[in-house]
Amino acid sequence: MKIAVDAMGGDFAPKAAVEGAVLALEELPNEASVILVGKEDEIQTILNGLEFDKQRIEIIHADEVIGMHEHPAKSFSQKPNSSIGVGFGLLKTKDANAFCSAGNTGAMMVHSLFVLKTYGNIQRPPIAGFFPLKSGDYSLMLDIGANADCKPELLVQFAELGSMYASLSFGIQKPKVALLNIGEEESKGSAVAQATYQLLKDDKRVNFIGNIEGRDLFEGKADVIVTEGFTGNVIYKMGESLYEYAHSQGIDDQLINRMNYEVVGGSPIIGVRGNVIVGHGISSALAIKNMILLAQRQVDSGVNAKIAEVFGE
Repeated sequence: MKIAVDAMGGDFAPKAAVEGAVLALEELPNEASVILVGKEDEIQTILNGLEFDKQRIEIIHADEVIGMHEHPAKSFSQKPNSSIGVGFGLLKTKDANAFCSAGNTGAMMVHSLFVLKTYGNIQRPPIAGFFPLKSGDYSLMLDIGANADCKPELLVQFAELGSMYASLSFGIQKPKVALLNIGEEESKGSAVAQATYQLLKDDKRVNFIGNIEGRDLFEGKADVIVTEGFTGNVIYKMGESLYEYAHSQGIDDQLINRMNYEVVGGSPIIGVRGNVIVGHGISSALAIKNMILLAQRQVDSGVNAKIAEVFGE
């Protein structure tokens, strides 16, 4: 297994990305290796100060970098030799089994759509987040930021994709799927939420259990929580700020601690023809390490093969 990492992505790149890759090697299976994509001289300078198995890290040079605030579509056409562009090239040619980046999320989404493309009739792939539960487990929430405006049919696809991902990643035979809403009754919520509810009721691909409210999120009532990217992103960033506040006050709580973005490290883009993980722009070496380990688990789960089987090549 080869996992490619955007060494130039993130506020603390390339140092955090390179150090995170070295940390990941300590926990990855012995047959797994890491490809660091970016400016070779900068990457090598950092590696020179670290101890690691030199047979398990490869550098592939990319002389351009897509900045965090660059326009995603313009950067796609104007910077073909960026670390993100080269990384997606490795994924497309199957020279890498997964690609991870803490860089420009918009650019990651554009490259996912135009380089890898989606399976079958998947319209717009969501970004999925791991939402901590009181039990110590996680539920899967999608979308958490890629698609702010969604039609009911798109939310139904999120439910189906999330159900497959949760089944293979969490080992749950029939994941419970819920729609995030302002009430439990099927008549509650926006016109989009009400229409989505009716579609999910008749969808044989998912084990739909109805609406879930914000106060139920930590209880584990659902394995998959479906919402549009606007709401999902607000919830996730609120969770991050809650962790930061609790940490500053010396509060040590197992649930709040897992709202720290470093714990999981990244979020998968689901529905594209390859394993793509995006990380937080402020990712530390620990976050990068955990993002790489998440990529390894996703490759091992075989989730993309299942999505291809259900939605078609």
